[in-house]
Amino acid sequence: NNPKPPYPPMSKRLNEQGKTVVRGWIGTDGQASQATIKTSSGSERLDQASVNTVLKWRYVPGKRGGVPEAMWFDVPVNWVLQQ
Repeated sequence: NNPKPPYPPMSKRLNEQGKTVVRGWIGTDGQASQATIKTSSGSERLDQASVNTVLKWRYVPGKRGGVPEAMWFDVPVNWVLQQ
């Protein structure tokens, strides 16, 4: 139920689109404490907005043996302008 990331205004004007894959460290509380770009969209603005958004979202933590465990997780963020 995480909201869509805000589209950077300059990226809208320049018609920038793409897919960013962010690698985030998700804690046992479902909060991301670290995030880095794994795959760039080709736009630094979109990539930075992706990282900022991933750090704000909430997640269901991974589990091992039924016990929540902190782990790295790849989060895809698709940037598509609606026509």
